[in-house]
Amino acid sequence: MKTVKFSDIKEKIMDIRGQKVILDSDAAVLYGVGTKEVNQAVKNNPDRFPQGYVFELDSKEFADLRSIFLTANMAKTRVNPKAFSEKGLFMLATILKSPQATQTAIAIVETFVKIRKLSQTIAELSENTDDFSQKSLMQKGDEIIADILGDDLKTTDTEGTGIELNFAVLKFKHAVKRK
Repeated sequence: MKTVKFSDIKEKIMDIRGQKVILDSDAAVLYGVGTKEVNQAVKNNPDRFPQGYVFELDSKEFADLRSIFLTANMAKTRVNPKAFSEKGLFMLATILKSPQATQTAIAIVETFVKIRKLSQTIAELSENTDDFSQKSLMQKGDEIIADILGDDLKTTDTEGTGIELNFAVLKFKHAVKRK
């Protein structure tokens, strides 16, 4: 079973109709099943996919995608693909019966829990004026970010890398230094 990494997912996310979505063919790869199985799950469980969970691309959207991504997979497709939001991806993972889909669903839930913890930490940080508490909260936030991004933050023989997340009012910077 292949472990799904953050980088695997972020490369598949695209913006369609103002939403961040992943196409059915990419969801199939993430969950270790065929695209036909993904679409069958949606067809057989319409009550589990309310508005905002999944939508089918119209012909113009699909033609635009084909012109941007000249891949063999899109050339073979005769049916307009479906696009899944985060909620739709999670629901899909609960329906599919592959071990990889189960592990991916668990990873999605764990990531959302970590993001919620990060949001709480940032809220505490913005309300707290004590220097020691702020430093402690910044470290906690660093640890949560490193946990969410996992292997994507490992360095080799470089001086270090960093990521910076801008949360409207608060900038949160995470640096990974060489040991």
